Amino acid sequence: MEISSGPVGSCSKEHQKIYQEWFNCADSDGRITGNDAIKFFSMSNLSRQDLKQVWAISDSKRQGFLGFGEFIIAMQLVSLAQSGHEVTSDVLQSDIDFENLNPPAMEGLDALLAKKKKHPSKSNDPDLNGVTVNKLIPLSSVTSIIDGLKRLYIQKLKPLEVTYRFNDFVSPLLVNTPLGKPHSLSICSKAVIQSGTDERSIPGNTVAVQADMPFNGLTTFGTAFLSKFECSQMPHPLLEHITFVDTPGVLSGEKQRTQRAYDFTGVTSWFAAKCDLILLLFDPHKLDVSDEFKRVISSLRGHDDKIRVVLNKADQVDTQQLMRVYGALMWSLGKVLNTPEVVRVYIGSFNDKPIREGFVGPIGKELFEKEQEDLLADLKDIPKKACDRRINEFVKRARAAKIHAYIISHLKKEMPAMMGKAKTQQKLIDTLEDQFGKVQREFHLPPGDFPNVDQFRERLSGYNIDKFEKLKPKMIQAVDDMLGYDIPDLLKSFRNPYD
Repeated sequence: MEISSGPVGSCSKEHQKIYQEWFNCADSDGRITGNDAIKFFSMSNLSRQDLKQVWAISDSKRQGFLGFGEFIIAMQLVSLAQSGHEVTSDVLQSDIDFENLNPPAMEGLDALLAKKKKHPSKSNDPDLNGVTVNKLIPLSSVTSIIDGLKRLYIQKLKPLEVTYRFNDFVSPLLVNTPLGKPHSLSICSKAVIQSGTDERSIPGNTVAVQADMPFNGLTTFGTAFLSKFECSQMPHPLLEHITFVDTPGVLSGEKQRTQRAYDFTGVTSWFAAKCDLILLLFDPHKLDVSDEFKRVISSLRGHDDKIRVVLNKADQVDTQQLMRVYGALMWSLGKVLNTPEVVRVYIGSFNDKPIREGFVGPIGKELFEKEQEDLLADLKDIPKKACDRRINEFVKRARAAKIHAYIISHLKKEMPAMMGKAKTQQKLIDTLEDQFGKVQREFHLPPGDFPNVDQFRERLSGYNIDKFEKLKPKMIQAVDDMLGYDIPDLLKSFRNPYD
């Protein structure tokens, strides 16, 4: 396995061979879990506080385990601690020659390695990231947070989704979208840019049927969309951690009268649910929020924490104009986003050309450079926050599925046993907002967690409500138990083992 370039985590081929042998000795399933670490790291004779820091820095993505690359980082930090260095995150930015840093002293390791060679155990086949792909396993045996979420989904959440057709109304089943994908989707629908061994473009219809890619759910948008969708692959270190998804741009003015051949807002919503960051790009000369852009932003409801606004090409206006543009942008966004919280806006000229100081002056140039640094820092944090984001999205999905089940079962209960079913169904569809209110009051649910009424009504009109399932309290209770007990226990199991 090749180690990514850079000061920390890189090492000579000789040291890499040593660490590979140590890694195989320490792990039991292709990764170093908390229990593995406690046993193996204790041979360094470092204090518990130092080992706590080593784990916290190495497991920066909070996955609850260390792959081979993270294991090398951990061993290098142990070596530094043994030589008297303070173990902090600042050491990663230091000028230490990590590539030639000697492995740490591990008391009793030679004897353990000799024992392993004498009695070799069966090894698991790791995937491309050094992580064993686990199938359905007992919750008590999972070795990472992602494994645990997969197990909980199949056991407790998926049955509820299938019973009440959640995937038809809101989101495809997660079985088609690998939870443990190593990269994070960033920005939000026509072209995907991701890592690959060489430069090539893959047509949308091909991408949607590939089992090793998380785009199976896009088949629901039909050939009209897939024929305009493509995946571009190229070798680049950044793309090993982040996948970019770019839109073709929203329509405005007279162009809006020409309808797209596919559900543009639906596609955007699909990606929004799976990405880590959404960038809304504005031009200082084109601040109008078109009807299509309003629909797109409305489809991002529930993902407010992911949204960032970028005011690009800001060096094309002078300082006074920029103040007016910024105020106009905030006013327009306030009406569309419909939230009292102020959205984060990055101001600058985000391209590879020099900033035009003649317009903005030296103060503006300094501001733009700081804004660019902040945006890059936000992007760099995506891989580190990927695990937390998956947990957050999983919990949001579970709550949405539960509310969906309440809505569907309520509509089923309102249907007559014999006569007038068609008339009653139409009445329920017409008064759907009132029906949402009844469900909200009966089960004491937050009104902000309910789906968009118009979108729900549109999908509901294609179904026979009488064929829906009645409320099944045991399924609801299983999801409640998962949210109240199973997920907190899972997070507790994979916290820093030295806490």
